[in-house]
Amino acid sequence: MATSFAVLARRGAAALATAAVLGTAAAPAAFADGTSPSPAAPGLYGTGDPKFDGVFRQSLAFLAQNAVGVAPAGQAVDWLAGQQCADGGFAGFRADTGAPCDAKAGEFTDATAAAVQALAAVGGRAQVVTKGLDWLKAHQNADGGWGMGPGNASDANSTAIAIGAFAAVGQDPAKAAAKGGKTPYDALLSFQIRCQEKKEDQAGAFGYMPQNGELPANDLASTAAATAALGKGFLVPAAKGADRPVKPAACGDGADAAQWNAAEAVAGYLVKKLDAGGDHLKSSMPGAPEGPDTGATADAALALAAGGHLEAARKPLKWLESADSKTAEWAKGNPGRLAKLVLAAHAAGGDPRSFGGTDLVAALNETGPKPEPASSASAEKKDEKKDDGGGFGAWWYVAVFFVASVGIGFLISGRKKKSQP
Repeated sequence: MATSFAVLARRGAAALATAAVLGTAAAPAAFADGTSPSPAAPGLYGTGDPKFDGVFRQSLAFLAQNAVGVAPAGQAVDWLAGQQCADGGFAGFRADTGAPCDAKAGEFTDATAAAVQALAAVGGRAQVVTKGLDWLKAHQNADGGWGMGPGNASDANSTAIAIGAFAAVGQDPAKAAAKGGKTPYDALLSFQIRCQEKKEDQAGAFGYMPQNGELPANDLASTAAATAALGKGFLVPAAKGADRPVKPAACGDGADAAQWNAAEAVAGYLVKKLDAGGDHLKSSMPGAPEGPDTGATADAALALAAGGHLEAARKPLKWLESADSKTAEWAKGNPGRLAKLVLAAHAAGGDPRSFGGTDLVAALNETGPKPEPASSASAEKKDEKKDDGGGFGAWWYVAVFFVASVGIGFLISGRKKKSQP
């Protein structure tokens, strides 16, 4: 059955959002962060139009700041919390981020889960967090996973970020989000390529979702799933302890399928791809220019660090720090990208305040309102412990513009996160 224009529109908007924040591929110039003539919103990080990526970049900024002990300004937290719709979801596209979210806003799983993770980290917004989690439960598919929005088939990326939302509040996703005997992990692992599928060169990789009966390996799906398979979200604790060497999946004669470890297998796949690319992942999104995928490389470093594979994680981190990578130029003035680098450096044992000659934390802070004083940050932590118990016309325009700019194949094949931060 043909995909409806409304669905294409929602996917197009989400894809633009992901591309803008993650920087995995170039979003249409008119919508890229830092280039759109949108009026400044009090409390918002970044100067670009927040219609597509405001929730994502704000959420990642909070998580990165939390990782290094910085508390965002109250008005910044108010802005993000204020984007929540009445039923608890967050939209992937907002025609007017200053107006209340309406019932037809096109709520987006990834935006909702990202906001939940961020607001759980800053503390003091338990009601908003709970409503967000309730929305995720209400729109969970029968297979235990999530699609980009209500009614969409489950995909690896949306399922992974939703797992991170439950983990962020200290809940076991397998228990808190079990549905009809299925858990989010049941859905997530269904997107992993196994040895017996005769794709041994891709063994351990995750695909975004099946296409024409096949499950193509996707690097962004793999980085997202690698963290989620460990029961973690974007905020990964700083590396501690000894390095855990990566053990690639064993395939071929003598391989024991019962010994398959999903997290170890995807880590092995990522290391193989990084090694082949010179310690970075390459762009594979249809329509994107050839070359390094800086955002995906940062995601890979974070994912490997989450699994305790510190030496493996530091290789892509070192590449990101190098002048040749042009990472500083890629991230300049973009809160979502700066935040991703802070999170990766923090998790892998790097220094976000001295990263290739750049103080990423200071650069991130400068994109938004002045953070709360250090003493307030400490108080915020205490509050967190106490509080955390627990229109078609616009869519049509977005769909047409997106399809014309990027190509319909992207909507079907890979949201490159396939959606955005």
